[in-house]
Amino acid sequence: MRRTVIAVSIVLCSLLTNGCSKAIARATAATVFSVNGGVAFGRAERNDFQPVTLKSRIHDGDSVRAANGASVDLGLIPGAFAQLSSDSEIKVEELRITKDGNETAGDMRERRARIRVIRGKLIVLFIPSDTNASGFVITAPGVTVKPNSDCLFSVWTDGTTTRVTCAKEKVIASADEQPPVTIAVGYFQRWPTGRNEPVVAAGDASAQIDITESLQAGDRLLDHASSWQKRRPF
Repeated sequence: MRRTVIAVSIVLCSLLTNGCSKAIARATAATVFSVNGGVAFGRAERNDFQPVTLKSRIHDGDSVRAANGASVDLGLIPGAFAQLSSDSEIKVEELRITKDGNETAGDMRERRARIRVIRGKLIVLFIPSDTNASGFVITAPGVTVKPNSDCLFSVWTDGTTTRVTCAKEKVIASADEQPPVTIAVGYFQRWPTGRNEPVVAAGDASAQIDITESLQAGDRLLDHASSWQKRRPF
């Protein structure tokens, strides 16, 4: 009888341990760091929008629209931060984290975010963790950007033409049925294009503006990121 009790106890402990270590995936929400001017979010398919405030929680499926002269700074997932610029719109297609177990303090295994730029400009600061896998994707008409290391860049589109400009480090982008292109700091690439290599931003007025605005936004996003990640349990 005693041996039976011990055996059952061992089995129960094993089951409890495995249950606690099981990966738990859940949707999360973007955090609003700051908002300037008229910015709204909601479900575009229902034309159901409301003003963005510091208390707003932006989820999968939400679109965010910044009016002319407006902007909003967002924390997407730990390590990924963005500013939606004036007269711009994005759709949040995925925000998800995977953790060990369901405890608040559990270790995070993976972070995933997928954002679609519909029009205008999105400036992105990406600071990936050394220990957690990050799946971060920005899409725009005909272009996919998948940063995999520290970088600061912008994605602009008018729905037909898309421009990716790198302000710090480097970023990797690819167009439909074309090999990926590495865009180094101070360079940009425009799609559709006949060029196979990125172009120096100093020779293009729009790309120069991208660089200037990205550096300005990047400083603010870095400050937001520092204070935000100290407050979060992960």
